Amino acid sequence: MDRLVVVIHIAQFLYKGEGLNKTAIGDYLGERNDFNQSVLDAFVCLHDFTDLILVQALRQFLWSFRLPGEAQKIDRMMERFAHRYCELNPSIFQHPDTCFVLSFAIIMLNTSLHNPAVKDKQTIEQFITMNRGIDNGDDLPRELLESLYESIKTEPFKIPEDDGNDLMHTFFNPDREGWLMKQGGRYKSWKRRWFILNDNCLYYFEYTTDKEPRGIIPLENIEVREVQDRNKPNCFELYATSTDFIKACKTDSEGKVVEGKHTVYRMSAATPDEKEEWIKCIRQSISHNPFYDMLAKRKKNIQKNSNR
Repeated sequence: MDRLVVVIHIAQFLYKGEGLNKTAIGDYLGERNDFNQSVLDAFVCLHDFTDLILVQALRQFLWSFRLPGEAQKIDRMMERFAHRYCELNPSIFQHPDTCFVLSFAIIMLNTSLHNPAVKDKQTIEQFITMNRGIDNGDDLPRELLESLYESIKTEPFKIPEDDGNDLMHTFFNPDREGWLMKQGGRYKSWKRRWFILNDNCLYYFEYTTDKEPRGIIPLENIEVREVQDRNKPNCFELYATSTDFIKACKTDSEGKVVEGKHTVYRMSAATPDEKEEWIKCIRQSISHNPFYDMLAKRKKNIQKNSNR
């Protein structure tokens, strides 16, 4: 059978998606090899975004699979989406990069407005400001940005949920797990906690049998260093590189999720070897938010093109 025919058949099979795991669809389409990328191209072409406003097109696209976690995969998929949208709606944006940047801004707006862990909700003025000059150096019409903002505020994106893709799935295959002593934030007492490192996050639990973590520390814009402590041996700590506080959350005594107030998180391991191993694994897991890096790169391209 001709390669192109096979590609189209697979794309149609994934697009119909009857009974298929949408996380698996996203992972398959995100693979880097040439064949999978051809399937991705064919899959995107099955979507008809003609005369849809960008939010409607995004809703349709993001419901057909679950976005994978890796930044490079998301970058490739959203780039194909932007090109397809602009191909079918050529008069809206001056360049597909504009569509790409605005699509990410909308996805981040959705998180800001509808994720209960985000305390400072993005305002309409902040949304407009962050998208200044993205259309080949020009501003997009204010009424367009206002309509996008109101659409997301009124109706959040529906993200496909697959069985087995809940929080517990994260803890089946950790990068590292084990007991550590953790120093409190306000009260500097030490408590024994079970830590799990996975997916660029550090989770800690009161007991190994707990299903929900007591705290979650995303390892974005975080560094780790070895420290000396008079009261505990084998200490290391996490600290923020760009802000005063580490962005983290925990459950309080009443079970409510609250924002952490740590400037550092200090831990103590049982042995020097364990301390070294934790530091090494955390360093490998630390990430400087890749989505902001991708957006910055695209915005730089737009600026460069508009200055020509």
